[in-house]
Amino acid sequence: MRKAFISPSKYIQGEGALYDLGTYVRLYGNSALLIAHRDDVARVKTQLDATASKNGITFVTSDFGGECSRQEVARLKEVAGKANCDVVIGLGGGKAIDTAKCVADSVKPVIICPTIAATDAPTSSSAVLYTPEGAFDDYAYFVSNPNVVLVDTTVIAMAPVRFLVSGMGDALSTYFEARSCQQAFARVNASGHGRPDAVGTKTAMALATLCFETLLEDGLKAKLSCEAKVPSAAFENIVETNILLSGLGFESGGLAAAHAVHNGLTVLEETHKFFHGEKVAFGTIVHLVLENAETSEIETVLDFCRSVGLPTCMKDLGVTTVTPEKIMAVAKQSCAPGESIYNMPFPVSADSVYAAILAADKIGGSM
Repeated sequence: MRKAFISPSKYIQGEGALYDLGTYVRLYGNSALLIAHRDDVARVKTQLDATASKNGITFVTSDFGGECSRQEVARLKEVAGKANCDVVIGLGGGKAIDTAKCVADSVKPVIICPTIAATDAPTSSSAVLYTPEGAFDDYAYFVSNPNVVLVDTTVIAMAPVRFLVSGMGDALSTYFEARSCQQAFARVNASGHGRPDAVGTKTAMALATLCFETLLEDGLKAKLSCEAKVPSAAFENIVETNILLSGLGFESGGLAAAHAVHNGLTVLEETHKFFHGEKVAFGTIVHLVLENAETSEIETVLDFCRSVGLPTCMKDLGVTTVTPEKIMAVAKQSCAPGESIYNMPFPVSADSVYAAILAADKIGGSM
């Protein structure tokens, strides 16, 4: 049986970590294309100026437009080529990070510097492409993961709390989806796009388990620390959980129903103002109902979600009027060809997902 595990080459996390960015740029050269929104650049200008001066490097500005689109990637590749950049840096949220991966495209080294801990995108070997207008376009896959992931927890602690909580919602699904994939001997992303199928490793399952355990132990404490704008020990643990444990867990452990339901929920306009991890959190509850998990396990997940402020029912996602037509639309999209829901260790259909969503909505809205 073929197994696969992938990860970034280097992961560094801590207070003031951005002051060391130039040290890692120097591993590859002295000129870096900085892909970041101007607001994010302004927030960390002190750190960028200090590390550039100390290490004798140049940051080439990109005027990143905000969307990870084919057009923006092509433009930035041209900028990097004309400036003869040695490395590409993605600084900010998910779209800047994914754009940097696409511009580097496994040809140039890429350094990822998240300024929020809202998703596990920083460590992954894939990206999501959008149209210039912001509609979903396609997925992009790369030969390798980022060369360096540099996480400055002082910067992340200053971000709005909702980003950290959303990251916990994304991380919440990691263990349950990896468990389902393990039971189904399902293909994992670590197999590589277009390569022979491979299943997850025991290492990935152990990391996914630790991901869930750390959320339960430190999630609420980390949220309170973020409200105080300080990177406490619990906050550090949750940042690592949201970015590293969840990232390694999903790529090498696998995705299943929770993320498929997230994708299904996007067909409802009411959910568009909610973050990825917020929809994944409810998708995790649907996942557990779909597999008829133990009541105690569902209660544990619901208690956690409520403690940190994650959605537990459709109303929490802005869907105040739940109709059969809406829920079936979500269920059908969740079961689209190629969706990760088919990694569940039993047959699924739009009808079974429809029932699970309605049941999860009732359970999450009442318990």
